Amino acid sequence: MSAQTTAGEAGTHPLDLTFSVAPGSYRHWRLSFDGSIATVAMDVTPDAGLSRDYELKLNSYDLTVDIELNDIVQRLRFEHPEVKAVVLTGALDKVFCAGANIQMLAGASHVHKVNFCKFTNETRNAIEEASALSGQTWIAAVNGTAAGGGYELALACDEIVLVDDRASTVSLPEVPLLGVLPGTGGLTRLVDKRHVRRDLADAFATKAEGIKGEQAREWGLVDAIAPRSGFDAVVRERALARAAESDRPDAGPGIALVPLAGEWSADGARYEHVRVEVDRELGAATITLSGPSDAEPADSAQLHTAGAEAWIVAAARQLDDAILHLRFDEPEIGTWVLRTDGEADRVAAAEAVLAERHWLTREVRLLWARTLKRLDVSSRTLVALVEPGSCFAGTLAELVLATDRTLAVEGTWDRTADPSAMIRLTAANDGWYPMGNGLSRLATRFWGRPDALERSRALIGDDLDALAAVDAELVTAALDELDWDDEVRLLLEERNSFSPDALTGMEASFRFAGPETIETKIFARLSAWQNWIFQRPNAVGAEGALRRFGSGSRPAYDRRRV
Repeated sequence: MSAQTTAGEAGTHPLDLTFSVAPGSYRHWRLSFDGSIATVAMDVTPDAGLSRDYELKLNSYDLTVDIELNDIVQRLRFEHPEVKAVVLTGALDKVFCAGANIQMLAGASHVHKVNFCKFTNETRNAIEEASALSGQTWIAAVNGTAAGGGYELALACDEIVLVDDRASTVSLPEVPLLGVLPGTGGLTRLVDKRHVRRDLADAFATKAEGIKGEQAREWGLVDAIAPRSGFDAVVRERALARAAESDRPDAGPGIALVPLAGEWSADGARYEHVRVEVDRELGAATITLSGPSDAEPADSAQLHTAGAEAWIVAAARQLDDAILHLRFDEPEIGTWVLRTDGEADRVAAAEAVLAERHWLTREVRLLWARTLKRLDVSSRTLVALVEPGSCFAGTLAELVLATDRTLAVEGTWDRTADPSAMIRLTAANDGWYPMGNGLSRLATRFWGRPDALERSRALIGDDLDALAAVDAELVTAALDELDWDDEVRLLLEERNSFSPDALTGMEASFRFAGPETIETKIFARLSAWQNWIFQRPNAVGAEGALRRFGSGSRPAYDRRRV
């Protein structure tokens, strides 16, 4: 996005914003490597944000900072298999991170604020996933003050070491100072992840000045403290200890994440394996994933050689990029229609390599899991169309399981020679790509119905036509060609006529059956509350806390609780 564009205008043109960055273009982060340890230092350039309306002082951040961090998290996992521990620290003197930039939040549109918080949450979750599942443990070396989103960034790490210099604090000042909530899971992680006692968490989250040193350690807000003179040594010792526990290889090379080559216009986009077509009259975007057209890697060695050009890697990256562009650039396009084209056998063969135990196959599976989760939490109606010539098999069958409605064509088209519409479940649908609730989409679909889940598992490997898919409860309805076009259009027109606010709440309530986790709390509970709070005058009104912050004037609150 151009520097002249304000955060409030974010999303006005799909060519303004890019999520595909690389280390040579970073403006806000520094990377360094020492054997099995990588150091990620936050060094935000104040005048290199999304807009010229604010400066990113004291390592405060906006979307540009987090786009780079998202790239770093992904790049470390794929390009540096030898990295087993990551130290996250601040590059400024006595400053770790001041959190999300307040002027940016005060001036941004409601849509941008909510999308920004969602994206930062997904990046924090990816950090936690790296620690838990990739053997690449993140440690926060809090070298100075960590406020708000800065402390939330530290909370996403597996360990937190705070410098004990009688000045540096950790804090969550959003409630007392800004009239909003910590936007990236801070409240949830205090009690659910760090097991901070409820009353102490309450005292901490209403203490604007924060807590330092030994008290922070005693309350469980950090894991360790160290004087400035011995801080680096303590951090390194802990990083080496965590690296010793990792199962990642001792040496590279990894695979290079080459820049994505998506071409966007006002009508949609085209990548190698993903196409997007926007219909503004229907308020819908059709996202089509094409299956492999050639033979794909058959083992991990071949996958390593093919690298990011392999279909199983490239398709996930391209879908992820398309989702992000649609979220930020097309907020009025409320329905995403998911289609596929290609051969189911080729999709199944391409994903088969992911069954092999290898650091790279693990990362590719986790990449698909993150991408599909991004689809799950997008506030859009998801519709899958299973048509002749489609290839909803295995990994791509997850798109069917992720949707709010799925329609399938009975038999073949008269209009084409494509084979009948089919769905094929594989082992990928039975746990490779868990949702935020920790369950597979198949298990979530049949939550509380173990017999139905077992019946669906018994169908793994079978090609299910439209009627069989209805019988297996995998699609909503089967339609013949005569009714297809009219029924699809009626569905999309009806969806476009409803309140987008009500649809967002309804869909989010239905999608996450089953157990509640930190992830589901953040995206269901926190996102819903923050969405509401960001529209309230107590936060964003002319006399609200975000507008008054830094002015010397206290906010004027409507005292009624509703």
